[in-house]
Order: sequence, then C-alpha cells, then structure tokens
Amino acid sequence: MAGRAVGAESITAHPHAAAAAGRAAVGATVPFGEAIVDGVRLAYNDVGSGPAVVCLHAIGHGAGDFTRLCETLRGRYRVVALDWPGQGRSGPDRGPVTAQRYAELLDGFLAALGLRQPILIGNSIGGAAALAYAHAHPGAVRALVLENPGGLGAADDRLARAVLAGMVRFFAAGARRAAWFPAAFGAYYRMVLPRRAAAAQRRRIVASAYEIAPLLERAWRGFGEPQADQRAVAPAIRCAVLVAWATRDQFVQLRRSRAAIAQFPNARLERFRAGHAAHLETPEAFESALERFLEELGG
Repeated sequence: MAGRAVGAESITAHPHAAAAAGRAAVGATVPFGEAIVDGVRLAYNDVGSGPAVVCLHAIGHGAGDFTRLCETLRGRYRVVALDWPGQGRSGPDRGPVTAQRYAELLDGFLAALGLRQPILIGNSIGGAAALAYAHAHPGAVRALVLENPGGLGAADDRLARAVLAGMVRFFAAGARRAAWFPAAFGAYYRMVLPRRAAAAQRRRIVASAYEIAPLLERAWRGFGEPQADQRAVAPAIRCAVLVAWATRDQFVQLRRSRAAIAQFPNARLERFRAGHAAHLETPEAFESALERFLEELGG
C-alpha cells in the first residue's frame, strides 16, 4: 500500500463489490482501489509492475475504457486507470469540471500512489488534464499520449460557441430528465463511439444517461471558458508526445487542432478511423502505434 501524500487522506482496496449499476458499470472494475485526494474519493484499477502508465478517460466515461489496454500492458508496466470525480465509481467533487481541476487531482493522485515519471495516456478531457499537468510540472512526465484532447482547437469563433451552447442545452435537458433524452443520448453516442469494438462500453455509457447528464452539462459549460484553451501550452511541453487522433470526431476536430499540434517540440501524429477514442474503437491499431512509441522511449 502506497504511503500517504499531501492531499491524499487514505488509500483502500476493495476486492469485492456489489454488482455495478449506472455509471459504476462504466468505471473501475472489481477489484479496485480508492484514494482520497483533496476530499474527493477516486476509484482506480492498478495492475502489473514496472514503469508507470496512467490512463485518463473522457468525460462521462470511466476507467473501464482502458480494461483491454491494462491487460495488454500489465506484463511490462504498472498500469493505473482512474475514474474522474462523479464518474465510474468515484465520489463527487465540489470543484469545477475542468481540465485544470482534474490536473490538480491528478497531482495528488500520483503522489498518493507513489507514481513517478509516469507515461500519461489521456482521452478528451483526460488528454487536456494530462497536458495541463505536464505544463504545471515540467520534467515530471516521461511521455504523453494524447487522444483527441480538448483545448488544442479554437473555441472562440461563432461556430464553436454555437456548438458548445447547443451541447449545454442538450445535457441540461438530460439533467431535467426530459423523456426524450435517453434515446437522443444513445444516438449521440453512436456518433461519438461508432465502431463495433466500442459497442459494449458505449451501451454502458448510454445506460447512465440521466445519471451522468448533470456532470456533462457542467463540463460542456467549462469547455467554453478561456482557461480551457491550452494552445499556448504546446511549445513548453518537452517530453515525447504521441498524438493519437480519431479522425471521425465531429466535435474535437483534427483540422482545428493541427496548428497547436505542430507546436509540440517532440511529437508525432497518428490517425485512426474512429469517432473519439482510438484505444476503444480501433484497439489493435492503437496498441500497435503505442507499442512503437514505447519502444522508442526505451520501454
């Protein structure tokens, strides 16, 4: 059991748990651990041994997104996948649903588990949080794997503002438990995760529609705030970066993020025929690209 760190009140293991329901089914699998960081109970899976790889999921998802990847890497790495606050099996947070807040929690979480020089794999807001953490802690990250991260595309033009406002209204309706929302949420997620390989996790996410809608409303409000823009951060990230882009993404689009990607000093771009999460939708192709990247790191 890892030692206690600042902001981390306790760490416990849960070898047995009741059958998962709602958002819990999307999150960390049994057995899972818990760490209390800044008053937030964070659930996580922790498997394998070796250099640390930490997996950070998209908004409304959970550590279960990375179950296959954990099994793939556990023979050579210590692979940790956490549930962000209010998602999966983690408890709620009093703070905002932003990449900056998640980066703060990530700092305490890594300290609590004694994870040093990790490779961070982040999808969507998970990628944005990984980027924010790496920027705030120069030299603390061995490498970044960014899957369609938020914050690298302009969000201040008319089209972006209209999309953000529309998504806030959509999830606000879900928070009010509008009768039509579950079916509409299902249709939305068939666009977000269209590939067959992601079907099981997609069904679990869709089943949590009403439960997760209030958090998604808060997150989409945050995506439009000035601090969500991380384009200026890219030139300061000196570690190796693999940008793994799902090219069918209708919201976090490659064309809007290319200029920022080009500013990373040590990055490569790999494209995948996926909707938002290459590791879920095209796992074989993603894992092949990741293995090449890890080999070049010396791991």
